Amino acid sequence: QVQLVESGGGLVQAGGSLRLSCVASTHSFSMLNMAWFRQAPGKEREFVAVFRGSGNGIDYADSVKGRFTFSRDNAKNTVYLQMNSLKPDDTAVYYCAAGGSGAAYTQYAHWGQGTQVTVSS
Repeated sequence: QVQLVESGGGLVQAGGSLRLSCVASTHSFSMLNMAWFRQAPGKEREFVAVFRGSGNGIDYADSVKGRFTFSRDNAKNTVYLQMNSLKPDDTAVYYCAAGGSGAAYTQYAHWGQGTQVTVSS
């Protein structure tokens, strides 16, 4: 079982930045595919980005490409989502996920509790 704990959400004005963090409790973190999803009220959970383990690449949703950067620190069992040029449409609960490899949330077996990001106009 992998436990995931997110932090870093908050309230920011449009155009601002936030950095989300997610710490994973696992002995094989470097091999683990990690992802971020988000869910706005009344909407389905939406793929944001995936960082595949063993250097197999990063994919972003088109809606965040060029604004969000996904990074990881294997020594700290932590992934980060740097979010720049935030828009009101980015407002959602952001979830860290592990174990899948693509954009479908059903592929992921492990989830954090979520962290709220609110972008005011």
